[in-house]
Amino acid sequence: MKLLTFEVPSPIGPLTRLGALLNHRIFDLNLATRLRFESEKKSNPQKLADALVPPEIIAFLEMGEEALAAARETLGFLSKNFPQKIPTGTNGEKIERSESDIRFLAPVPNPPSLRDFFAFEDHALEASKRRNENLSEAWYDQPIYYKGNHREIYGHKAIIPWPRYTRRFDFELEIACVIGKKGRDISIQDAGKYIAGYAILNDFSARDIQKNEMVCRMGPAKGKDFATGLGPYLVTPDEIKNPNNLSMSVSINGEKWSEGNSGGRYWSFETMISHVSQEETIYPGDILGSGTYYRGCGLDLNRWVKPNDSIELEVEGLGKLLNTVGTPQEQKQLKYPKKETHVLDR
Repeated sequence: MKLLTFEVPSPIGPLTRLGALLNHRIFDLNLATRLRFESEKKSNPQKLADALVPPEIIAFLEMGEEALAAARETLGFLSKNFPQKIPTGTNGEKIERSESDIRFLAPVPNPPSLRDFFAFEDHALEASKRRNENLSEAWYDQPIYYKGNHREIYGHKAIIPWPRYTRRFDFELEIACVIGKKGRDISIQDAGKYIAGYAILNDFSARDIQKNEMVCRMGPAKGKDFATGLGPYLVTPDEIKNPNNLSMSVSINGEKWSEGNSGGRYWSFETMISHVSQEETIYPGDILGSGTYYRGCGLDLNRWVKPNDSIELEVEGLGKLLNTVGTPQEQKQLKYPKKETHVLDR
């Protein structure tokens, strides 16, 4: 199943809805489930639909297998009974939507957390080489990650703002794993049961700022926290034959810049999940990024995107995530006094 979150206008303002993509058609899962229950003569069909297939992704994931089963049954009902066109709801609501009348949001627009890993060995080796260092043996001891800003998540076709403090705007093609249920102290063997699905992730970066942060052995922070792209949809594991063998590619303004494969990851998502969950609870909607492969970012290629450039990331089975780089406002460096004067110093 391909799940997506989209926004539509309404008399009371924009509404966020949970949808599914099936045979190039977009369906509002909650309203479609109500339609199914109405056809089955269920009492309180809307209340039942809200309980089983909530119109919001986190609530949907929290329902677990029951929600997934109900959603699959609904999609089967639509395919069988409405192969061409679906009638509007009882109050005129649109159950089927076209791309032209929705705004794509990230499939999980407000994740509880974002953790981004450094899982591709070739990318890690190249990063060390640029610093004239050997990759630390500690890198092989456990998967390393940083915690990103889970409140700046951008969806498919969104314009990504260019931070006014950077002169080195970059992208990273990654795969995101989305957590489907709450857990703690999870074994590697059981970790796969906690995966709700996969999506393409673009880890946008201000490389000049990130470099300063990493030199000080902290971060990344302002070098990353301004934006993360996610989308276009969340693909459930049953649709991905082998998440460890997916072709990946980056195109800028229609020109292919690089190609890679998810099989280059040293650390599996199962290992990442197990590692994160030790003495710590993970929750439905949590996002784990894979990190990029070597040449999956402009830094590795020594090529840099410019304002108004189009960035298209493609992963086999996960679709294409398209974003446009915004135009920077008046550039302003992050500069502060060499020593701040505090009240207690006066």
